[in-house]
Amino acid sequence: MTQTDPAPAPQPPPPPAYAELWAATAFSFQESASLPEELVVTAAALGLHALAVTDRASLAGAVRAHVSAKEHGVRLIVGARLDLEDAPSLLCLPTDRAAYGRLCRLLTRGRRRAGKGACCLRLHDLNDPDEGLGAGQIALVLPPEDGAPEPGPAFAAGLAHLRDALTAAGSPRVHLAAAVRWDGQDGRRLWALDHLAKSLATPLVAANDVRFHAPERRALHDLMTCVRDHVTIDSAGWGLLPHGERHLKSPAEMAALFARHPAAVARTVEIADACRFSLDELRYEYPEEPGAPGETPQQTLVRLTWEGARGRYPGGVPADVEARVTHEFGVIEQLGYAPYFLTVHDIVRFARGRGILCQGRGSAANSAVCYCLGITAVDPARIDLLFERFVSAARDEPPDIDVDFEHERREEVIQYIYDRYGRHRAGLAATVIRYRTRSATRDIGKAMGLSEDAVAALNATVWGTSSRPLSPEHVREAGLDPDEPRLALTLALIEEALGFPRHLSQHVGGFVLTRGALSETVPIENAAMADRTVIQWDKDDLDALGILKIDVLALGMLTCIRKAFELIGRHHGRALTLAGVPAEDPAVYDMLCRADSLGVFQVESRAQMSMLPRLRPRTFYDLVIEVAIVRPGPIQGDMVHPYLRRRRGEEAVVMPSTDLARVLEKTLGVPLFQEQAMRIAIVGAGFSPAEADRLRRAMATFRKAGLIHAFRDKFLKGMVANGYEPAFAENCFRQIEGFGEYGFPESHAASFALLVYVSAWLKRHYPAAFACALLNSQPMGFYAPAQIVRDAREHGVEVRPVDINRSDWECGLERPHDPGRNPPHAAPPTADCPASPGRSGSTPPDLEAPSPALRLGFRQIKGLSEEAGRAIAAARPPGGYHDPADVQRRAGVGPDVLDTLARADAFAGLNLDRRPALWAVKALRPSELPLFAAAQARTRTGPPVRETDGEPDTDLPDLTPGESVVEDYAAVRLTLRDHPMALLRETLTRDGAVPAARLAEVPTGRRLSVAGLAVCRQRPGSASGVVFITLEDETGVANLIVWPGVFETHRRAVLRGRLLLAQGRLQKEGLVIHLVAERLADRTDALRSLVPEATLMDSVTTRADRVRHNRA
Repeated sequence: MTQTDPAPAPQPPPPPAYAELWAATAFSFQESASLPEELVVTAAALGLHALAVTDRASLAGAVRAHVSAKEHGVRLIVGARLDLEDAPSLLCLPTDRAAYGRLCRLLTRGRRRAGKGACCLRLHDLNDPDEGLGAGQIALVLPPEDGAPEPGPAFAAGLAHLRDALTAAGSPRVHLAAAVRWDGQDGRRLWALDHLAKSLATPLVAANDVRFHAPERRALHDLMTCVRDHVTIDSAGWGLLPHGERHLKSPAEMAALFARHPAAVARTVEIADACRFSLDELRYEYPEEPGAPGETPQQTLVRLTWEGARGRYPGGVPADVEARVTHEFGVIEQLGYAPYFLTVHDIVRFARGRGILCQGRGSAANSAVCYCLGITAVDPARIDLLFERFVSAARDEPPDIDVDFEHERREEVIQYIYDRYGRHRAGLAATVIRYRTRSATRDIGKAMGLSEDAVAALNATVWGTSSRPLSPEHVREAGLDPDEPRLALTLALIEEALGFPRHLSQHVGGFVLTRGALSETVPIENAAMADRTVIQWDKDDLDALGILKIDVLALGMLTCIRKAFELIGRHHGRALTLAGVPAEDPAVYDMLCRADSLGVFQVESRAQMSMLPRLRPRTFYDLVIEVAIVRPGPIQGDMVHPYLRRRRGEEAVVMPSTDLARVLEKTLGVPLFQEQAMRIAIVGAGFSPAEADRLRRAMATFRKAGLIHAFRDKFLKGMVANGYEPAFAENCFRQIEGFGEYGFPESHAASFALLVYVSAWLKRHYPAAFACALLNSQPMGFYAPAQIVRDAREHGVEVRPVDINRSDWECGLERPHDPGRNPPHAAPPTADCPASPGRSGSTPPDLEAPSPALRLGFRQIKGLSEEAGRAIAAARPPGGYHDPADVQRRAGVGPDVLDTLARADAFAGLNLDRRPALWAVKALRPSELPLFAAAQARTRTGPPVRETDGEPDTDLPDLTPGESVVEDYAAVRLTLRDHPMALLRETLTRDGAVPAARLAEVPTGRRLSVAGLAVCRQRPGSASGVVFITLEDETGVANLIVWPGVFETHRRAVLRGRLLLAQGRLQKEGLVIHLVAERLADRTDALRSLVPEATLMDSVTTRADRVRHNRA
């Protein structure tokens, strides 16, 4: 620098460091408008010294914040806000692992004594010697939020009392938090708070009461406040934040706001440095499982496994199985997982001891140990599964054993787990329910003051469980103007809310068990369901922390199979078990090849029904492939058509090498399973088993993170180095990439294929029992009772209506020629409901006696409680009920129950059709005459004497056929009379509609029209926006393909129509027939012509009329 150079300008001193200690995330449901990750990223960008996540009575967002903080280099402090009923609120920041455990325990205590979503804590809970906060906590008492310029004497007294309680509990580090309110009173307020803090030795600490990461989220926060408080934006008033300053601020901004109180800013850093605890310190310890005296868990596992192996292989354990088991023992012992296997074995043992059907599935089916223990049912040696897909010593990831139980009896298993481990050591994982399009539209629309009609109109444009924003075009279709200012703002806020947490729910069955108190690892709270408790973390949180869970899942098909077995034993005298069902029955495969699979596990969807005639399964392994091939992975990887061409002999099966032939020979050289992708990487590209497992994990997270591309170079170079052509290597990797769109593990497909075969065998040989079991296991599967009953009748089953003197709560089987009144509409299949081509309309050949008839149970009646239905069946006298009055007197049910029964035509067997039965019910008075009721009870003879005796007979007009059908659907969701389309056939013929049964006679490529009830709409995520619709008429079903452009043109008809008229071009491939729709019309108005007040339109949809993976 020369003498003439000007002196450099003095640099301003750097702002003091600052840590934000008061920040709520979206897991303080409807109290914050930012996700934990957003707050962490913003804290990193602002250069904050640390960030504390302090959700209200919750640690639900802590793990997400922890993972993000590690990724972005942010110092995270895990804490929580505690609201006391008798003292000021405070933030609790644990400094070490022990203090964190006590905070979790305290939150558990408050949550368990309150209802779902609430927490009830009092001052004495904090200093409870056994359950209180104890030492190691830093407390920030929150100032009053009443807007007063100074804290009043009540708050001062409460602060002093709280300080004393915390000090007595061993937490003397009590501070008073302060935040700028921007109301013109901040100078006075901060001075008063500082003065109070000094007088009570609770030093002042700066904070910003953060509700969102950036000011632009203020509008969404206002709407979330309205949702929480059940008000509209117009009436919320002072309940909303008066400004948008509750966002994260830089250290310089906070220093400026607290310029007169610099010590309050400095203390944030001191407190942050004292909070040394990290979630990385959590050391998960699985419960020790007791074995025989003197045995370690590993020794017990080895003993039980070999005992089970001898049962599985009575002729001697094969050498290869013995080698597999020995190898698995080594890995299990190395990783210390023996207690985990013993726990699952004990749960399965309990279930089977209670007669509850269960079966393991998922990657656990790769394990020979699981098979020998009876946890899974697929012999991994028989199918050559890969153990490393389940457990790998090279990765730090716990195994995951999924076990399915009967869905109606799983609660017994859940309560057993609670009883065995205690609720302080066991809890269900949480599931974060997030805003999707419908829920966001409902909540945000209501908060914005839209009318219920407007909200309903918007939601009517949404397909299924979509998470896509509402498009302006669809809004206009609903008759609304998306450019209207309020609606435009509403639509923008709906889009912003998508994906935000709405509330916590319970996982479908993931249990977390611990050796010590689970309540010292994560807070436990009450679920909405009675006797259920859940932790505040979901499966992703558990995976991030390496915490094991056991999936105790519910499967409706297991319930159905067990009930079918019971019916077959009772009515056919044949005892069946899952293992005892005759294997490889050609008649079963013949049925499946015709796509006759309604109700059959896993192969009843439209896509599976279309695949069955193409794949034509003839063996069990064909079913394994069938289950796996109709998945996004094989479809996106272009594996389906090459496999089918090779299977049909249209393409040569060429193996690239002898080594890969051993991997791909079962699937004709086309990789269809994740395990094959792993083996290709090992055999063809030289990956180690650990690297192949990482490839598998990358496949599982491909869509989320794109990690699979990191393996591309190594895979391609390895394949070329081993002598494979580059083009072949590229094709292999492209197929593997397809699994990122969700590919099925072979082990999982094999477990499901067992249930496919068993349910198909039941349907083929015992159609009445199978249909009855399906009805008694509802809700489950794709189809509603109406379609199940229709299918049963097509298989020759006589279906009889609900009858007050013959029905029980559940549907049942009766002798085929049981004497008694059988209404005309209970007849076997007629011209309007014929047996389908290739289906058995007569007695199956392997049955000695005719198939029993199926009697519908009271459970089919809409609006009838199980308690009332069972009471009616239990109180029924040997000679049956005489009339509705007799039912009321004996069963003790009220007029509303009798009215429901009458509307369901349940009194038809007493020669009381709907209208006369309703008339008789309306004539009843609430109680009988006491004198005659007592005499009747003593004698138990003769009809009851009522106050209505002596009323003149009334000649009521009969219902028309259309009215009867509509009333059937309204009351029991199905009809045994003429199909609605039969009543409308003349009208539909004038519209040019061809009956569904005639489609088989029409040449492919011809244009025609069909009409029917829309019983199923599907839009799979793998179908690129294509919609599949099933229309049902009186002769059968017609399957529509609706391309995206046609769907958008006719969106209203597709989404809302209950009776659709479709015009298009017929497409045939073997037995598979589709109509490629070109035009669709909503003809629901024709249904209304059957009766003016028709309610049929709400009764014909099924559970398949929705979509899990969609693009709308």
